[in-house]
Amino acid sequence: MKVIDTNLPGVKLLEPAVFGDHRGFFMESYNEKVANENGITSVFIQDNHSLSVDVGVLRGLHYQLNPRAQTKLLRVTAGSIYDVVVDIRHGSPTFGQWQGFTLSAANKKQLLVPKGFAHGFCTLDTNCEVQYKVDELYSPENDRGIAWNDPALAIDWPISSPILSDKDKKHPLLAEAEINFVYER
Repeated sequence: MKVIDTNLPGVKLLEPAVFGDHRGFFMESYNEKVANENGITSVFIQDNHSLSVDVGVLRGLHYQLNPRAQTKLLRVTAGSIYDVVVDIRHGSPTFGQWQGFTLSAANKKQLLVPKGFAHGFCTLDTNCEVQYKVDELYSPENDRGIAWNDPALAIDWPISSPILSDKDKKHPLLAEAEINFVYER
């Protein structure tokens, strides 16, 4: 497993070793020892699995407030997505900055999204399946979001008219969002 730091401190791109032959492939999708050796110390307690049937489905930008904030480890098992993380830690030198990644069943890359970052993705193929581990259970009372098209963020999404849930249509701009994350040096 290759673990790559990104432009946003704490966000990591993971590239698993894939062993393939005429039968198919084998890979370790998660190894706690390797994760810990690379500074990933989250204890994941739940696995989630989503299916988005159409191209252009956008889910996000989501996060949970403290004390129920979540670290997520995502991977795509069918199709491909454009995945975006936004730093929402007050006082961070990268506050309000975003970075995007293409994750796919073919490239097998994974993305670690730590607490203090909003997260969202847009499907690039039909029937996209995203699986992710979290280190905290879903908490409706701490569930929050930021508008996918906030002009202050200027995220370069690969689509202009996404398919959104009713909930995701109503998220506030970053400047108006409830955020209780503070950057710790």
